[in-house]
Amino acid sequence: MEIDSPASSGGLQEQEASSTDPTVQTSTGPGTGAAPGSITTAAAAPSVTVGGSENAAELKFGPDFEDIHILSNAQVAVILQVSAKSAVNRDEELNDVYRRTQKYVERFNTMTNPEKEHQELVDELDNLQDALTTFRKETEDGREMELHGSEVAALMNLVATDTMVEEAVALIPSLSRFPEAAIDEILDLIRSTMIRIVS
Repeated sequence: MEIDSPASSGGLQEQEASSTDPTVQTSTGPGTGAAPGSITTAAAAPSVTVGGSENAAELKFGPDFEDIHILSNAQVAVILQVSAKSAVNRDEELNDVYRRTQKYVERFNTMTNPEKEHQELVDELDNLQDALTTFRKETEDGREMELHGSEVAALMNLVATDTMVEEAVALIPSLSRFPEAAIDEILDLIRSTMIRIVS
């Protein structure tokens, strides 16, 4: 993955984010759109209608969310830390949007441990995202259910080691389509990763 310089002359661009819109997209790279090799992140809040027919609780998203890779706060924090160190080494100044984004993801990042090596954290987070993305549960009528990318990111952002099934469904209403046992299985994946990261 390529990360452009976060310097004040061009790095991080903020796209349409307001206090009433729980979805924030952030891209690195020149211009206002996400370019190849850029990073697009989104943290979808549950039960909020974002537009006319868009609703995160029902996994209905607009065209801006097609074909994107959604990252968790922890993943964005790691990426921003690395690119910030690189900018310092090049004597570049971080722009205001970059600094505010970094402050936000670090504040809400529950999967961090300063004693762990960078690559170890990246591997744990990538493995967790892969496990959640490939999680499948077959229904009684033979349909296969899977987690949406926004649910994966929301789970990685919102779940703590003591999160119960009811709380997870309250935070991410779209999970209610899964049986309780499946949600508990999903939570166990996250708990075990969090324990490995913080221990």
